Amino acid sequence: MRSAFIAGVGLTAFGRHEGFDTLDLMTLAAREALSDAGLERGQIDGVVTGYSTSMPHLMLATLFCEHFGLSPSYANALQLGGATGAAMVMQAKILVQSGQCERVLVVAGENRLTNKGGRDQAIQTLAQVGHAHQEVPFGAMIPGYYALLAGEYLARSGASTTDLAQIAVYMRRQAQTTEGAHLTASLTLEEAVASRPIATPLRIADCCPISDGAAAFIVSATPSDHGAVRIAGAGQAHKHQHISSAVGWENFGAADAADRAFSEAAVTRDSIEILGIYDSFTVTLAMLLEETGFAPRGGAGRQVASGFHDGSDQPLNTHGGLLSYGHPGVAGGMAHLVEVTRQMQRRAGTRQTEGRARSAYVHADGGVLSAHVGLVLATDRG
Repeated sequence: MRSAFIAGVGLTAFGRHEGFDTLDLMTLAAREALSDAGLERGQIDGVVTGYSTSMPHLMLATLFCEHFGLSPSYANALQLGGATGAAMVMQAKILVQSGQCERVLVVAGENRLTNKGGRDQAIQTLAQVGHAHQEVPFGAMIPGYYALLAGEYLARSGASTTDLAQIAVYMRRQAQTTEGAHLTASLTLEEAVASRPIATPLRIADCCPISDGAAAFIVSATPSDHGAVRIAGAGQAHKHQHISSAVGWENFGAADAADRAFSEAAVTRDSIEILGIYDSFTVTLAMLLEETGFAPRGGAGRQVASGFHDGSDQPLNTHGGLLSYGHPGVAGGMAHLVEVTRQMQRRAGTRQTEGRARSAYVHADGGVLSAHVGLVLATDRG
């Protein structure tokens, strides 16, 4: 079986894009990814898109193809919440490895912040991940669901709200060196701990912002001229949809997805040199780091505080993550993969980490730790 590589990446600034709709933002990212890969539109034979709460079209993939001037032999749109971006890349990998496609454009974007009524519409849409009878009628929103997780996490693990706040402070520090980040104002630990309550025990510093933005990849049978970044392994896990139905606190599915990705890549966690882990809330990142084996149980916040980037062998979310670079829906999780790719190709500018990262792990989750996708990347030609 042949290999699949990330041959080009595109990423807009996250924040406010007044006057740009979903298709406009997707276009910006797609253009950049094509340019980065040195390709023309006619060379794309596969397209995979996500979804958009501000443009909830039944056929977003073909809608974008028409808008962008593409005539692929394969097109599809996926919906897996925050895990969609990683799942799209996994789908593109399968298409390339099977020979179905040579070059697949993976793209998503949304004007979730500036769309008229967009934030309210997005909040209402996202709340539907809750159980229609057991959760939604009680008025819970996404922060409320994650607050339930956070309360249980703190009680079980012995971690503190200050440990979670350390994660917010770390992400803000990374975003301050990242062009295009949504939140760059300084954030101290004291400010994070004292920030406005949103859903106890989560405060506003524990929550990602709502953003406009887009991201794109070219997944190809041919590596990039900037340096080969191969999608060496991919894995998924789906153990529940509704948090009230979740079982097995020690494994919500993240561990299974990671194990499957590492098994396919034939590498171990110890070999991973850079991380891109989903962080819609501070507790999301804490739980994912711990479940996937990159931090001790209850110790993620303290490990982040000790400096994943400033002294660890595994730099983490060096662009600022969802918590500070921003979150425009599907593209939010894709930004982690863009950043890791640039770091592996040594194209991260002032954020460039020391040493060459030869292997990476990227993890995304959708719903309330409901859907998990893990990707292992390697800087080789397979």
